[in-house]
Amino acid sequence: MVYLDNAATTKPCTEAVNAAIEAMTENFGNPSSLHRAGLNALLAMDKARKNIAASIGADADNILFTSGATESNNLALRGASAAYGKKRRRIVASAVEHASVDETLSDLENKGFEVIRVSPRDDGRFYAEDFMAVCNDDTVLLTMMYVNNETGYILPVKETFNSAKKRFKDIITHTDCVQAYMKLPVKANALGADLISLSGHKIHGVKGVGALYIRKGVRLIPVVTGGKQEKGIRSGTESVPLICAFGAAVEKLEPTIKERFDRVSALKDRLTGLVSSIEGVEVNSPADGSPYVVNISAAGKRSEIMLHYLESKEIYVSSGSACSKGQQSGVLGQFGINGKRADSALRISMTAETTEAEIEQFASSLREGIVNVRG
Repeated sequence: MVYLDNAATTKPCTEAVNAAIEAMTENFGNPSSLHRAGLNALLAMDKARKNIAASIGADADNILFTSGATESNNLALRGASAAYGKKRRRIVASAVEHASVDETLSDLENKGFEVIRVSPRDDGRFYAEDFMAVCNDDTVLLTMMYVNNETGYILPVKETFNSAKKRFKDIITHTDCVQAYMKLPVKANALGADLISLSGHKIHGVKGVGALYIRKGVRLIPVVTGGKQEKGIRSGTESVPLICAFGAAVEKLEPTIKERFDRVSALKDRLTGLVSSIEGVEVNSPADGSPYVVNISAAGKRSEIMLHYLESKEIYVSSGSACSKGQQSGVLGQFGINGKRADSALRISMTAETTEAEIEQFASSLREGIVNVRG
């Protein structure tokens, strides 16, 4: 099997699996219980919280656990708009956000907020000044993903957020860092971010757990109410096994971010070199984007058909975001990729465990598919 769909989910690392098993078999108590079994579960969860906090230069008190990045994004946007949006009603976002952000923004728009989505310029790039041009004293929230999940494009989060903070001291900044975390340096203070959404299963943890960084002093209105878990902001008994797996994955990966980035960059260079030599194949991802995500168009062959041809060779890629379930999200169009080129788009996403031989096998099968696949 050649697995090249790591932007959808990654294979859990051994450390994450072992941490989850230990939490299920030994530290299985409820972390809110006052007895020893509860305390042991709490201590295991606290270790994970500290690992994740340290990885972004934060304190453990800044990290709140959720069921995943979709919930983190919802809590950040809904919670901040409810807390600060009584007088300030404008929200500014990029036009290429993940569905969990974009759909939430549409719902807030229906509730009376003014949502302004900033598109790339004709050169396919975002500029901080374009976001600043639409931010004003009425802006409650500025949200922008760090790395686009379909193309690997790196958005100007640091430049934009820090400029916004200087000009509008009360603005709340949020970034969806799912495709950047543990791949690029993500430091809360450097980014100027008040809220950061993270996911466990994108970094060799397990599915069903995420985190939200909340800068000290930032207030969120809870979306889920009940008990007092997670400071009362996110009620419900925490999933200690998933949280421990998340923390273990971070502990393993954090020291090797640069080393892994360099390795995947070399893989990207090899991949783009091979596919560019195939007649009709175009690379949609920018050269300076995240090397972990490469988007290509395969000579007018419909994505779904080519995807299943590759699947028949036990090569697994995607046609875009897994959450879109094969439907076009419109993100490629924002980057100027339309028509047949968009209809034939494939997303190849790698990790440091991806091998050059797997890249070569993919390119060879793609070349065969372009010849053998109809339409």
